[in-house]
Amino acid sequence: MELKPLQIGDLIIKYPIIQGGMGVGISRSKLAGAVSANGGLGIISSAQIGYDEPEFNKNQHQANINAIHKHIKKAKQISGGKPVGINIMVALKNYESQVKASVAAGANVIISGAGLPMHLPEYVEGSGCKIAPIVSSEKAAVIILRNWAKKYNRTADFIVIEGPEAGGHLGFKKEQLSITKEEYDNEIKKIIATVKEFEEKFEKKIPVIVAGGIFNNSDICHALSLGASGVQIASRFVATYECDADEKYKQAYINASDKDIEIIMSPVGMPGRAIRNKFVSFIKEKQIPVDKCFNCLKKCNPAKVPYCITKALVDAVLGDIDNGLIFAGANVGRINKIVSVHELMEELVGHNKSDMRGRLC
Repeated sequence: MELKPLQIGDLIIKYPIIQGGMGVGISRSKLAGAVSANGGLGIISSAQIGYDEPEFNKNQHQANINAIHKHIKKAKQISGGKPVGINIMVALKNYESQVKASVAAGANVIISGAGLPMHLPEYVEGSGCKIAPIVSSEKAAVIILRNWAKKYNRTADFIVIEGPEAGGHLGFKKEQLSITKEEYDNEIKKIIATVKEFEEKFEKKIPVIVAGGIFNNSDICHALSLGASGVQIASRFVATYECDADEKYKQAYINASDKDIEIIMSPVGMPGRAIRNKFVSFIKEKQIPVDKCFNCLKKCNPAKVPYCITKALVDAVLGDIDNGLIFAGANVGRINKIVSVHELMEELVGHNKSDMRGRLC
């Protein structure tokens, strides 16, 4: 049987595949639009999305708001009017205004993590925009869903569970990253059981999406076997022609092996998974003084942090792969070629004729 469509309220996504939001500048309109056009749900990342806008150096906030409007509009055009979403981190200084700008720009979906999005329902009220928190534990899911139910008398439109094999910032302490797949499968089942309680309370379906380490059709089928409604995949979409990153960034993914993956600490104390390079080696030994603040994260103190994460991520997306920060998922070493989004989607859903084993779930 074919993979079933993903239904989020009145939105119907042909395939149960969401492309994970990747900042800074990795998933913008070109990638997100292509994914939605090919049957998935494309997601833009709002994190410093306006890094290449002319006013960015002087007014990051306005540059990002302008870019949110521009890239949501462009993604919708590329997708042919199909649903497009955006990932907005709770940890951002201008979280509320970015959410409201995304709603005004016509985002169909807002996915929100890097903190607990306690006030997200308030910011989208009356819009019809679908909202989903990212959680990594049953505890976080319970806290968010109970809060939304009590304070706003509503629940999530869907839930994204991000596991320890994800790229970028991780919702785990460093010592928790050694959890086995079997242990985390059990956590996923517990979260799904919790979500069912809220489905019954609000008499609506709340799809659960599994993210982190999803590489192929077999992984998708495994997630669905646990009771999930779909998956979120990020790293594999970097190695596509349509990805918004510089070609050198994409090649860094192609050239990386398993031994090149390293867990680093971000300037705000969160662990993150990245590709080892000159920059990663340097920050383990020395601090890079911050001479300009780009006003991204709430809890960042430029005078105390070991480096500026905005500068590091912007340098990377522009192609300086030695001196920039390249976030990646645990399976990046398995990526060995650049393909089109169409080819990748065909492979993921099991339509690749060279391997028909993946068609059945």
